[in-house]
Amino acid sequence: MRVIGSDEYALITGGCGFVGTNLAHRLLSEGQRVCVFDNLSRAGVQRNLDWLREQHGDRLIVKLADTRDAAAVRDAVRRASHVYHFAAQVAVTTSLDDPISDFEINARSAINVLEAIRHSIQKPPLFFTSTNKVYGGLEDVRLREDDRRYTPRTERIAQHGISEERRLDFHSPYGCSKGSADQYVRDYARSYGLRTVVFRMSCIYGPHQFGTEDQGWVAHFVIRALNREPITIYGDGKQVRDILFVEDLVDAFLRANEHLDVCSGQAFNIGGGPANTISLLELLKLLRRFEGREPKLESSDWRTGDQKYYVSDTRHFQELTGWSPSVRVQDGIRRLREWLLDAGVPALVQQATEQPQRKPATSLVAKAIPRATDVPVATAPASE
Repeated sequence: MRVIGSDEYALITGGCGFVGTNLAHRLLSEGQRVCVFDNLSRAGVQRNLDWLREQHGDRLIVKLADTRDAAAVRDAVRRASHVYHFAAQVAVTTSLDDPISDFEINARSAINVLEAIRHSIQKPPLFFTSTNKVYGGLEDVRLREDDRRYTPRTERIAQHGISEERRLDFHSPYGCSKGSADQYVRDYARSYGLRTVVFRMSCIYGPHQFGTEDQGWVAHFVIRALNREPITIYGDGKQVRDILFVEDLVDAFLRANEHLDVCSGQAFNIGGGPANTISLLELLKLLRRFEGREPKLESSDWRTGDQKYYVSDTRHFQELTGWSPSVRVQDGIRRLREWLLDAGVPALVQQATEQPQRKPATSLVAKAIPRATDVPVATAPASE
């Protein structure tokens, strides 16, 4: 029996994470019902959930569950009008320490979501967040080097970035698990006719991001600078990324949904593009200007799979949808810094580092999959 429209919701796995919180807030603000599906395993997500409850009340549905629990996923998908699959293990370093859990969380959970949609009555469209790591280390991209950044020698790449035509080259267990999920999502569109869109994302930043050394490096740098704590630079600091403010990413999801007829079955490189690039050293210079002092620095060796240069060529998605980033780097980092200060995040992060009994921000979800729980808004706990 088809679920009636009033019972439908947009389902966001990992919905209390950084990207999920921002998307949920936008959809809820537009009057949609949203179900956030999360196991609350990462630092900061309980705070995001509390904020969403305060802002939106009973339009927010909360399902405390793990995407490795196939039955819980099936139950959540049953009423979904759209599915945004963001739940993931997000750190290359963690995947190297525990590749089996990384696979279960990233690859197997994606299959659970896909199978739930395939066997559902409504077969809602799926929007999946992949990663630029599916392109590997990009060692063959010839670069020139100056005192602050790397720049491609090939004019086409320097002007436009890395396109979707680039061959896949999964590097690190994280790259393999996310890349496998990426390809499964695309193939379920081919093999089973599901409506799917894959975003191979570059660096996303903005409010509600509790950045760590292993994931969310822009927010991590800002938090460390605010706390006057050392920032570790791996490699030479000249690595270049295009960075995308999270509000622009949310716009991209909505555009993809509006143009689903032409976007379905495709994978798109999504990031700030050539107009929004920054190296690690350039971010440090910007933070020096914001803080009025030199950030404290430490140095270490290059890390596995670290690309010296990655910038997204977003032209294909722009041509299909008309989307383009609107927030420039300096303004976006200023807005992130202001949010962190208003939310008291630097002090909270510093306090967490002084309490070793608490789970670190990079911890994986518990090995044992917890039982799913639907949490009524009125009776849900108010704090961590």
